[in-house]
Amino acid sequence: MTHTTSFPDTPARGPLAGLRVVEIAGIGPGPFAAMLLADLGADVLRVDRVTPGGLAVVPQDKDVLARGRRSVAVDLKRPEGVAVLLDLVERADVLIEGFRPGVAERLGFGPDACLARNPRLVYGRMTGWGQDGPLATSAGHDVNYISVAGALDPIGRAGGPPQIPMNLLGDFAGGSMYLVVGVLAALVEARDSGHGQVVDAAIVDGTAHLLSMITNLQQVGAWSDARGTNLLDSGSPFYDVYETADGLWMSVGALEPQFYDEMVKLLELDTVPGQPLPDRYDLAAWPQLRERLAARFAERTQAEWAELFAGTDACVAPVVPMRDAPQHPHLVARGTYVEHEGVVQAAPAPRFSRTPATLGRTPSKSGADTREALAAWGIDDVDALIASGAVVQREDK
Repeated sequence: MTHTTSFPDTPARGPLAGLRVVEIAGIGPGPFAAMLLADLGADVLRVDRVTPGGLAVVPQDKDVLARGRRSVAVDLKRPEGVAVLLDLVERADVLIEGFRPGVAERLGFGPDACLARNPRLVYGRMTGWGQDGPLATSAGHDVNYISVAGALDPIGRAGGPPQIPMNLLGDFAGGSMYLVVGVLAALVEARDSGHGQVVDAAIVDGTAHLLSMITNLQQVGAWSDARGTNLLDSGSPFYDVYETADGLWMSVGALEPQFYDEMVKLLELDTVPGQPLPDRYDLAAWPQLRERLAARFAERTQAEWAELFAGTDACVAPVVPMRDAPQHPHLVARGTYVEHEGVVQAAPAPRFSRTPATLGRTPSKSGADTREALAAWGIDDVDALIASGAVVQREDK
């Protein structure tokens, strides 16, 4: 079972408690970055459109990426709405937005306008291509960004096409995480200098940075351009996945000799009379070794192999379906997943010994917290702003 937790209505007291963040609502990497900051205790205010847009795949009040923060609906196409946003910026430490280059400037809340109101502001910009370059104003998605950054081509099996790693590598690793790192670094610098700055977080840049080890191996001749032929890309038989008797899979990551020897011992691969095990260092023998491993794993179910390898140093583990991961005993023991109101979600990460992160507020519908949030941030005459149409208070919370 997953852990059940509650969502407090007061801001979390995590390591970022006291930090105020304005998030211009978007999709994908921007909201994930805002969620992470909120998990860590920041008071994140999401500025939504008056008329919700974007990909409505998940209901707003069930959208995990929207957890931990309040929503205000502001009409940013009206000067009065932009004025409200700039009032919020004046009270904020951070603003994050994910528009194409130049859009925020045209709407009246680009870096120059925001930093004029708040010189200490950290202005985080989340894009795929970056703020400049030939592709900067072009549309794109994760798969396009990682393609150009060089990360998609190496992923896949020998003789097959590149395989798409969902949108984890580009949007969330190369995008969200680099935006958060950049924002936090700029905040540290601003603490000493008294000056904010713009953080240009481009998915192509972050993804290229993530590739550092692999590109380095390639340049020294330790990584082949041929897909699926290297140590870490399914080319090695002792770093791969194998099907079990019940059609499930086991992952093998026995890279170091001592771990490999432990795996071989537990699989009893070196006890077959007249069938010596191929040398793991002989690349020409890798296909034969792979066949031996595949045949052995096919003899038992995943549960049987998982029980045998649990707690050993063989570096063998079951490939757990995403739906079942919250019930894995190790993740249950750590509380890695939690459940609230029927929504299973990952608990905040990383963990802190003194100022623990929390899930914060239940996801809000667009504009559900306009009156409350604006008042909490010290904005005057909220009812007048609602009456004018500059902001909208949603009543069907």
